[in-house]
Amino acid sequence: MALNVSGTCLARRLHEAANALLHNVVDYVDQGTNIMSIFGTILSKIFPSSHPAITAPAPVADPAAPPAADASAAPDAAAAPAAAAEPVDVEAVLTDMQANTSEQLNWRTSIVDLMKLLGLDSSLGARKELAGELHYSGDTDDSASMNIWLHKAVMEQLAANGGKVPDSLKG
Repeated sequence: MALNVSGTCLARRLHEAANALLHNVVDYVDQGTNIMSIFGTILSKIFPSSHPAITAPAPVADPAAPPAADASAAPDAAAAPAAAAEPVDVEAVLTDMQANTSEQLNWRTSIVDLMKLLGLDSSLGARKELAGELHYSGDTDDSASMNIWLHKAVMEQLAANGGKVPDSLKG
């Protein structure tokens, strides 16, 4: 009977801890904080967990922003750790992932297929959310144009975060 009582106490403590954790997650969501962005998830699926882009990802650059006027200006401190790490061969990682699935996906040009290959939600809503993260300024109701832009932007951001991405994948 003592085992039952201590088991019940342990179960109660675990239940309380789980509720507290769930409460914290709900608070973050209610505050509009993205616990893991879609692009952050893409990074985590392609890059090793020890890579600086995963442990401290560089901010997503706004492609619409004008380039820095002074080319000799110091690079962004947040981007420096990703650049110092061994580059991740994005094409090789994705090719290996494709080899391990029976579904033939055109991930080299299709954002939908790239997201499917990574096991992510590729719905229009998810792609619109990714477009917002990457600062897409076009019409999100024009999904064909948005999809082309998204694939290019994802590949460029993978390269900016320490990925080795061939020009053929950048668009």
